[in-house]
Amino acid sequence: MEEQSVIVEKKDPFAALRYREFRSYIGMRFFFTFAYQMQAVIIGFHIYYLTKDPLALGLIGLCEAIPAIGIALYGGYIADKTEKRGLLLKIFAGVLLCSIIMLVVTSNRMHAYVPTSYIVPIMYAMIFGVGLARGFFGPATFSLMAQIIPKDLYANGSTWSSSFWQMASILGPLTGGLIYAFYGITPTYMVIISFIIFSLICIFFLKTHPPTFIPKESIVKSLKEGINFVFKSKMMLAAISLDLFSVFFGGAVALLPVFAEDILKVGSEGLGYMRAAASIGAVITMLIMTRFSPMNKPWRNLLIAVTGFGLSIICYGLSTSFYLTLFFLFCEGAFDSVSVVIRSTIMQLLTPDQMRGRVSAVNSMFIGSSNEIGAFESGLTAKLMRTVPAVVFGGSMTLGIAAITYFKTKNLLPLTLADIKPAEKIEDQV
Repeated sequence: MEEQSVIVEKKDPFAALRYREFRSYIGMRFFFTFAYQMQAVIIGFHIYYLTKDPLALGLIGLCEAIPAIGIALYGGYIADKTEKRGLLLKIFAGVLLCSIIMLVVTSNRMHAYVPTSYIVPIMYAMIFGVGLARGFFGPATFSLMAQIIPKDLYANGSTWSSSFWQMASILGPLTGGLIYAFYGITPTYMVIISFIIFSLICIFFLKTHPPTFIPKESIVKSLKEGINFVFKSKMMLAAISLDLFSVFFGGAVALLPVFAEDILKVGSEGLGYMRAAASIGAVITMLIMTRFSPMNKPWRNLLIAVTGFGLSIICYGLSTSFYLTLFFLFCEGAFDSVSVVIRSTIMQLLTPDQMRGRVSAVNSMFIGSSNEIGAFESGLTAKLMRTVPAVVFGGSMTLGIAAITYFKTKNLLPLTLADIKPAEKIEDQV
């Protein structure tokens, strides 16, 4: 039976989509990501419009990363021992509340009564709330996916899930930039709230899955078990570390509002296209990967993808042409999508069912919030050394991380997907 399933996956690129619950799952992710990406692009542009300070853009990432990292381990513990459908409903309800509050405080009427010095901190506070929700969202969705499709379809499921995520990442920023440019921030937030509601509706089509983990020891020991598992799996740890540092130093996308407003002079509409360019590259690449999997030699391909990611960032930082910038952002998204699919498949294969929430929590602590921490690093370096040098510095550091990882993990380069075994069996291969 297992052999037949593997054959189906190779011949049928739509294998995971044939599961009704998986379609509801990716619908939930699509609508939520659409709203999240819309919100991210208009928050960045609006705060920069109000403050004219690149460090303020970095603080956006910091406000989201601090709670996401701080609550991540507990969020993983809760995700392992809690029924996922009910947990997701609570998470999305919290995000919806934060978005409604941002709709109110950014409206034109509110600007007439509340000074900017109060509006920006309130927006930061709501971003903090979204970060808290993210600390639970990542482990919950990672655990849920393993319960709704067979194990031998994880690679196919990860590709489709990431593809829909990237499609939402194209349409979200593009739609947010256009609506903000033509109609203002209030109508944009109304669309955001509508899509969060759509994602809530999708959750109701998911089945109730009993938790696979019933704690028999203290929460501290349970959390420690998840941490120890990750650090004992050298392949998993190497993948997490590579992505952590490359995204940390490659977080220059957070500076796109500065490029759109001050360097390329394309405004919020151009910012929407710039944010969408990377996602277009990612979606096209992921659709290609449904036919041509990068998992023949995953570790080698992962290092190639991270190297391409770093080079694309350097070129984007040096570009003074809007269209060239779009091309380099397209390439950045394409290389990043390969990295995402390889790393997520490795994580799914190496993680036991009863530990998925806690392992995902450790992963999100290092990687899930590295985008936001990287955004703060980019904002801070832009403040200290100006925008273009900050972007080039970040891309150069990403290349350095890829080179160091190559020399440290040469033994993993010839491995195929079939060679990836449970963590405790692969330790000696590094």
